[in-house]
Amino acid sequence: MKNNRIFDTHSHYDDEAFDRDREELLTGLAGKGVRWLVNVGADMETSRQALGLAEQYEFIYAALGVHPSEVEGLTETDMDWIRENCRREKVVAVGEIGLDYHWPTPEPEVQRQWFIRQIGLAREVHLPIIVHSRDAAAETMEIIKKEKAHECGGVIHCYSYSPEMAKEYVDMGFYIGIGGVVTFKNAKKLVRTVEEIPMERIVLETDCPYMAPEPNRGRRNDSSQLIHVAEKIGELRGMEAQEVIRITAENAKALYRLA
Repeated sequence: MKNNRIFDTHSHYDDEAFDRDREELLTGLAGKGVRWLVNVGADMETSRQALGLAEQYEFIYAALGVHPSEVEGLTETDMDWIRENCRREKVVAVGEIGLDYHWPTPEPEVQRQWFIRQIGLAREVHLPIIVHSRDAAAETMEIIKKEKAHECGGVIHCYSYSPEMAKEYVDMGFYIGIGGVVTFKNAKKLVRTVEEIPMERIVLETDCPYMAPEPNRGRRNDSSQLIHVAEKIGELRGMEAQEVIRITAENAKALYRLA
């Protein structure tokens, strides 16, 4: 596995699930085939932590942004901080941002307001967006089109909608984030999506510590587990896992504009 060059496009190593062994785990990832990862902010505090991790570790990059479930109480001062720090060399995206209607709060209107605001910020700083969308397929697409988010580009994280909608995102220039869910037995729509969209628009992601793939479902996830995702994609596409890893790493570098 040491020859692998996995690029994990979406992780949360700031999470308390890693408090007991974060440094040991991160320093050991290279030996498990992981070459790059992006640590993604979910609120103002985790955005600061993501920035800290990116400054501490050469192979870690940061995304700064506020998840739709955390937008209550956001201010323009917060947006100023994100804008200023998005200009740092190790910051590669604005995210994760979007809509999540699975829970009753925050109110949809508040979520929409800050989704639109953060798309505007991304366009201003010329960075791609990382889009979180749950139980909000139509509205997410509507906002992305209306706000011309294709002009900054980005990735639809933890994709869970139809293959047809995925193709529409791909046609706009977005990438589709594929993680452990594709290995689950009930992931029929996601399997079809992986089979039908261009390989050049697929990127690997963990969302760790969540969403561990089979055979480790329900356990703490980490970037080394992406070998199982690559194997599953390879099975679906009729190619070797190593080729999946190579292509998706190139895709990730294009997504995040890394040389």
